[in-house]
Amino acid sequence: MCTDHAMACKCGNNVANFNFRNDFMPPEVIEALYCPICSDELKLDAETMLNDNGWVIEFDMEVAGFYRNRLPAGDAERLSPEILFNEGYATWRGIYPGDHIDSIKERQELTALAKTDPRKYFEEVKNWANCRMARLKEKGWRKAHEG
Repeated sequence: MCTDHAMACKCGNNVANFNFRNDFMPPEVIEALYCPICSDELKLDAETMLNDNGWVIEFDMEVAGFYRNRLPAGDAERLSPEILFNEGYATWRGIYPGDHIDSIKERQELTALAKTDPRKYFEEVKNWANCRMARLKEKGWRKAHEG
């Protein structure tokens, strides 16, 4: 199970939704969020921060430490911003902030086809998903590089 949590960035211009895999970590593990606007002049601290395509997540590593015993042994021993994000303990809902909204809009354009030509619909959805991931990977989103 994953819980969803919305958070505004420091400048207040953008919001991102986060998932917390199996509730291993609480939302409080994210101390701050910086969008590309408010992260522009931010000095990145690799011990507590992770940059994903201009979006910076600042983790409260003390909170993460309190919950590390919930994590599988290998991840608990290597606890870092990268582990928290890449392993899904505190990560975007989707591939990037807003992805869960954008992907629904994009898929809706294909849904009409499901009623008229189901076979073509499945082909188009598969093609859309593959092309979309390639596009997001090219744009540099971390989660698009998984798998």
